[in-house]
Amino acid sequence: MDRPKEIYKTIREAGTDEFTEKRSRFIGSALPVTTEKEALDFIAAMKSKYWDANHNVYAYILREGGVQRFSDDGEPQGTAGIPVLEVLKKGGLTDLVVVVTRYFGGILLGAGGLVRAYSHGAKIAVEAAGVKHMRPAFGVELDTDYSLYGKIAYILPKYHIRQQQNDFGVSVRMRFVMAAELFEAFRAELTDLTNGAVFPYVQEELYADIPLED
Repeated sequence: MDRPKEIYKTIREAGTDEFTEKRSRFIGSALPVTTEKEALDFIAAMKSKYWDANHNVYAYILREGGVQRFSDDGEPQGTAGIPVLEVLKKGGLTDLVVVVTRYFGGILLGAGGLVRAYSHGAKIAVEAAGVKHMRPAFGVELDTDYSLYGKIAYILPKYHIRQQQNDFGVSVRMRFVMAAELFEAFRAELTDLTNGAVFPYVQEELYADIPLED
């Protein structure tokens, strides 16, 4: 298995927001996705939802294959899809799709006005969805006697443990996700704390949303 190397940014959840510019209504909608099919399905859903809109402009970026796509959907070339894509790129975002819907209000915005409006539509959609940092992480498992469980549980918050699950049987089996960069320090402290009686095993390598700032 190739080990994840770099932190990347994406959005937390679906988000939408809107604004009005010279009587034109702009609706920004964003969704986290990991495949092109998911992106295209969302675009189709937004076009169906806003079937009576004048334009449903979109852009999406995927980590897999480094895919970047956009569409002006009838707006003058370069005034809509590219500005939406640029908001995503400048934000360092990936694995997401954004659709900016426009209901024309009767007043022309001009090329510069369109660029600003579609950029703003993308920005407020991303803000509504929220941004998260996905970092290389390990799924970790360990077994411990009950006599050591309390000591081990006490140090876990120090290592920003996420998704903790404990199975209580003859011994305690602990499963959790932690930042890969903290694993060696955790293993060393665990060895000292238990006099080498407990050893953590990496079961999975993945990405996880684990803020390390206190």
